Amino acid sequence: MNLFIFFYTIVAALLYLAALPFLLLFTLKAKYSRSIPARFFLWKNSPLSRDGIWIHSCSFGEARAIRPLLKYIPSRLLRLTTTTYTGFEEIQKQTEESRYLPYELLLFFWMRPQKILLVMEAELWYLLFFLARRKGARTLLINARMSERSYPKYLRIKWVYHRIFSQIDAVYAQTQEDKERLEKLGARNVIVSGNIKFADIEKPTEVLEKPKGILVCAGSTHEKEESLVLEAFMALKSKQPDAKLIIAPRHPERFEKVDELIVGYTRLQKWTYQRYSFDKGLQSDITLIDSLGELINLYAISDVVILGGAFEPIGGHNAAEAAQFGCKIISGEHYFNQKDIFAGIEGITIVSKENLVKVLQYPKLLPRSRIRREVDISLIIREIEDAL
Repeated sequence: MNLFIFFYTIVAALLYLAALPFLLLFTLKAKYSRSIPARFFLWKNSPLSRDGIWIHSCSFGEARAIRPLLKYIPSRLLRLTTTTYTGFEEIQKQTEESRYLPYELLLFFWMRPQKILLVMEAELWYLLFFLARRKGARTLLINARMSERSYPKYLRIKWVYHRIFSQIDAVYAQTQEDKERLEKLGARNVIVSGNIKFADIEKPTEVLEKPKGILVCAGSTHEKEESLVLEAFMALKSKQPDAKLIIAPRHPERFEKVDELIVGYTRLQKWTYQRYSFDKGLQSDITLIDSLGELINLYAISDVVILGGAFEPIGGHNAAEAAQFGCKIISGEHYFNQKDIFAGIEGITIVSKENLVKVLQYPKLLPRSRIRREVDISLIIREIEDAL
């Protein structure tokens, strides 16, 4: 084991040195101006206070998904880390003990002893678990998943993941299929607890007034998906002139680019257009949602939700947020990171990007969605309570 740690650390160091010029270059971009200095140079990224309950979540969606667990953790003991800018914005709302997780090599200098470490989904970093465990923490992988698409890649270096799982005390998997795949990679003490994202689905923070006509919300869209949605909306608009469209890009840095795209369509079609940060009335033909945290309020009043992230090979996004309102949901075919969520929801219409125009023209034929899968996080809560 000591030999493995030695070589793993050497490889991590070589990768760090090789990446330095690119890291310095990316630091100049607004998207990474805070995260890269914090993660790779420990700039303004002091260690977490010791002896707490530490939860690490990678992205914005995962950072929100952990909220059902936070009510069981005293605020003085809560420690949170993440790796993305949007994830950091979310965890900062929960505690001052929020940090960017440093690059693995820097954990030797940065990490302090904690009571327990809970890592969300698929953040399988060897030194993270090894060092936390060596410093006395119980280590858990929660909401663990292993997609059908990723699994063959993991199998090719199974011996590495066997080492990683040897440092994880227990694994709480989303599905039975995830459990079986993780066990074949070396995971021990694997329990199927369901997907935490079903445990406490985000609720609206305000009640919005629904505009007249059918309201279509394109949520968490990515590059190339907005143009698909606009083409489909054009066809719907020709049949239902009072239809309205909301577009909510997944990443804030794309707001301006999407704005330019929408302006081009609205000029040609003579549609009205507004940005949500300027006017929340939703009376225009198209509204761009250019702020975070608004999507759940918009889903609550939408008739049809076009769920982004699956019309391009990205992996999809959480459909449960829209399904709780019984929205008619349309998704692309590339939802491979959300298969567990989709399996727990009835009524999602899956279409190829070529058929989105055809399907959106007839919204009355679309079924309403309904959540039917439950989750049990009681054992994870018990792990936290035992660590207190």
